[in-house]
Amino acid sequence: MSTFGIIGAGNIGSQVARLAIAQGYDVVIANSRGPETLADLVVELGPRARAATAKEAAEAGDVALVSVPLKAYQDLPVEPLAGKVVLDTNNYYWERDGHIEALDRGEATVSGLLQEHLPTSKVAKAFNHITAVTITTDGSPAGTENRRALATASDHPEAIDLVTRFYDAAGFDTVSMGPLSESWRTERDRPAYGPRQNADELRANLAKAQRVL
Repeated sequence: MSTFGIIGAGNIGSQVARLAIAQGYDVVIANSRGPETLADLVVELGPRARAATAKEAAEAGDVALVSVPLKAYQDLPVEPLAGKVVLDTNNYYWERDGHIEALDRGEATVSGLLQEHLPTSKVAKAFNHITAVTITTDGSPAGTENRRALATASDHPEAIDLVTRFYDAAGFDTVSMGPLSESWRTERDRPAYGPRQNADELRANLAKAQRVL
């Protein structure tokens, strides 16, 4: 059975942990405050979950999810994530993260920065344009009319395939934006960021996005 390593146990990370366990994964989850602070969450998640350090979660995961403030992305362990698909939920909030000039100028993407930090990993954008509470409530079976869609992007086709399967099992259609260089289309303040959209609506909103707002 595969293991999901989750680095960042906030609203998004804990919700994805619930999805992963529902899909049959074991979960190793970490935050910045130490495993002991996750005792209540692990009890809720059940016997397939355990708390760990970020390094341990990275090592244990066959696939990983990063859901930490963007300002902390360079603290992520590199070697334990080598060769693995890494789902990136991050968004850039300059009020929280401080200004990052390459993002302010529209010359980089959030997930592209993570891929540069993890050069031997396979980074994929995921779960960055949906509110945490709806991750476990808005899913519906494949083929459902007006099924909600979520976007992904990666420079690695196998990472897009993994996210697509994970989304589908969680109850969402997938729209691929292509490589990470296009992942800005679901970043903050773009039309696709936030609202509930089916696949056609999401594609239309991705097409409307402007590179610099």
